[in-house]
Amino acid sequence: MSYILGYRCTLCNEFYKKDKEMLTCPKCSDEGILDIEYDYQEIAKVFNKNTLLENKDLSIWRYLPLLPVEEKYTKNTLRVGFTPLLKSNSLVNKYEVKNLYFKDDGVNPTQSLKDRASVIACVKALELGNGVVACSSTGNAASSLAGNAARLGLKTVIFVPKRAPVGKLTQLLAFGADVIKVDGDYKKAYSLSKKAIDHFGWYNRNAAINPNLIEGKKTVALEIAEQLNFKPSDWVVVSVGDGCTIGGVYKGFYDLYKLKMIEKIPKILGVQALGCSPFYAAFKENRDLEETEEATYADSIAVGIPRNPVKGMNAVKFSNGDFVAVTDDEIKEAMKELASSEGIFAEPAAAASFAGFKKAVKEKIIKPEDEVTIIITGNGLKDTASALKTLKEPSLLNDSLEELVEYMNAKGKEDLKNE
Repeated sequence: MSYILGYRCTLCNEFYKKDKEMLTCPKCSDEGILDIEYDYQEIAKVFNKNTLLENKDLSIWRYLPLLPVEEKYTKNTLRVGFTPLLKSNSLVNKYEVKNLYFKDDGVNPTQSLKDRASVIACVKALELGNGVVACSSTGNAASSLAGNAARLGLKTVIFVPKRAPVGKLTQLLAFGADVIKVDGDYKKAYSLSKKAIDHFGWYNRNAAINPNLIEGKKTVALEIAEQLNFKPSDWVVVSVGDGCTIGGVYKGFYDLYKLKMIEKIPKILGVQALGCSPFYAAFKENRDLEETEEATYADSIAVGIPRNPVKGMNAVKFSNGDFVAVTDDEIKEAMKELASSEGIFAEPAAAASFAGFKKAVKEKIIKPEDEVTIIITGNGLKDTASALKTLKEPSLLNDSLEELVEYMNAKGKEDLKNE
């Protein structure tokens, strides 16, 4: 059963009752991104802490009353969600915060948080009887859509910019997607996808323009709250590209707050790459977003024209949070440190959130008495070429113990001796 009341435009604030499926505001056109509103009073009758304790479904479908889909179409999907929340073993002491957690969404079926939105898109397509789902993507949304669609027997058409990483392209092709590689950046890929979707009538998985998809992304916040016994950390840190994921994080906590399941909404820290940071610049200068270059190797957050600016900005403003921007070198160092210190291998865009946390601690945005959750949005295996840029090639030795001992002594590997 759907508990949706209707849609509200993020620009003109017009409310539309849910008489039919809508993507954008009729008055504001494509700029009028919609937000789904729920009947929290009715939801509270069937969804609470006790019902969750009894629920054995360890996927996003455990939150079905807060999602815009019908249950009967959710039965055969990939198992998306309920990813681990890992308490830091060592970095919490190094950076001197009260508690530090990592929400590792790199263990989702196609190794990224985008599975949360893609599985919603595929289920909605089934509901509407649409056999083809399409989107533009820098890589993760594309591979995520292709994998989830393949599971449900749907066809996919994916538009990617020419810089899309090989690992993500490989996933796309393996999942059987029709891949359109656009000679240009994400802006051009998005533009062509929009024209094609309008022309062919495919189901639109572009998260910024489809209000259903942010509802999938918000489940990462629902899980964080539940995994922390409904006492979420003071800060939640997430990398930002289009603005959809950070908007979803806020929406998830907002839902729980309206249902009186949490007492506060955490402050949200949005992290952008300095080479592509329209949200950061607009927030710090208190102005509207302006198009920027996409000059970062963190491809998943290289979005020069964010398609969901209002929800992305409001997530930080309404939670009394902040934005920071980090360099590519800081992201590379964060990838290496996160993997070697906590055993979490993150792709560049995902490691950006940890780099942002480090900067926020240094700038005293995050304080020693704070508890922090860092969302890791994608696995490092999605982009091994970028990961290798942070590492040294191993030495090649002969099959000789003497040569190995000489190598170990020369490298000062005393800590490896177990004597």
